[in-house]
Amino acid sequence: MVLGLLIPVYNERALLRESIERLLATPTPTAPGPEGVEAGLDRRVFLCDDGSSDGTTEVVRELGEMPEVTPLFHPVNQGKGAALRTALHAAVAASCDVLLVHDADLEYDPADHADVLRPILDGRADAVIGSRFLGHTHRVLYYWHYVANTMITRLSNMFSNLNLSDIECCSKAFTLDVARRLTIEENRFGVEPELVARLARMRLPGPEGRVRPPRIYEVPVSYAGRTYDEGKKIGWRDGVSALRCILKYGVLA
Repeated sequence: MVLGLLIPVYNERALLRESIERLLATPTPTAPGPEGVEAGLDRRVFLCDDGSSDGTTEVVRELGEMPEVTPLFHPVNQGKGAALRTALHAAVAASCDVLLVHDADLEYDPADHADVLRPILDGRADAVIGSRFLGHTHRVLYYWHYVANTMITRLSNMFSNLNLSDIECCSKAFTLDVARRLTIEENRFGVEPELVARLARMRLPGPEGRVRPPRIYEVPVSYAGRTYDEGKKIGWRDGVSALRCILKYGVLA
């Protein structure tokens, strides 16, 4: 079974190499193999440089020499959603069995991948969304960011009829069947509410020719957030965009 890791990256020259080395040093999650024996997943990293201007592009080229890493490049910066779309298409084209979104910095711990993927690997889920607010360790940072995230998540839940706690969490995983049906239109951070809305409205083949909604699970993940001085990029305009995307895709997706 092949795990495709989708990693959008923009201007992360200082942290990218350490982030990928940490990722590759983390044991891969396991899944039942022949005769029920657990075996580690084959891991492929789809690393999309989104038109970086700080030397990150050269680091991505160097990392792309590793057999596990597939380097992808945008000639100009388009946004996280655009980079994620490119990585998603590449992983689907490679027929990865399960796909997982991971950040290029050190805010998320690859050791959590096993927990995030477990509901899918156990056959219980079609998609899993991580949450930074369900009990795992997280760095204490901005109160108003938390308030805004809570409001955005609640509004998203009203439209999607899902009871999620953190739609803006980066960690999201999908089966190949789900990934093949995902469409990403948003180029920036609006991709997070867009993905949730599309999952909520998606239908998968069910028994006896019927269709069914995807089985969505939520899993706690640890979080070591950054300050703006340390390179955090999301701002208040992205919060406004998230509200727009909830309304747009909650009605039209």
